[in-house]
Amino acid sequence: MTGIEKWLLKRGVAVADITEIVYMLQLPYNSDLTMEDCEESVRAVLAKREVQYVLFTGIALDELAEKKLLPEPLQAIMETDESLFGVDETLALGITNVYGMIGLTSFGYLDKVKPGIIRQLNVKGEKIHVFLDDLVAGLAAAASARIAHQDPKALRYDLPDSP
Repeated sequence: MTGIEKWLLKRGVAVADITEIVYMLQLPYNSDLTMEDCEESVRAVLAKREVQYVLFTGIALDELAEKKLLPEPLQAIMETDESLFGVDETLALGITNVYGMIGLTSFGYLDKVKPGIIRQLNVKGEKIHVFLDDLVAGLAAAASARIAHQDPKALRYDLPDSP
């Protein structure tokens, strides 16, 4: 288990939780897809340093908010998960953009529907997951986009020599 996986697990998110979402996203487009393919894609995205930095930042902000260590008004914004805050989604976009526009559209869908672990993280309770729910959605969207980009059955178009 990698360091970033330990950070996620400490916050209640296992690679398997993200893998399930990736599988749900891509199965309609790839009937040969396996859970192993999805897990490999999640781990490949997690291996990217820029993804790890985004995750470390968001998780740290959530943890600081739980300890009431953020300056006001940021502390109040985080405690209420202010709907107009938007910084959490903006940070997550740093992950989705690793694999292009399909990651962005998948993120929007996941942010709206909130399947699986994303919904669990979004429920207000003892822990603050203002960033983590969106970061997990971004991670699942990127891993899903990575699979779509690598699909050998995807249509390929040759460009003409000149327009």
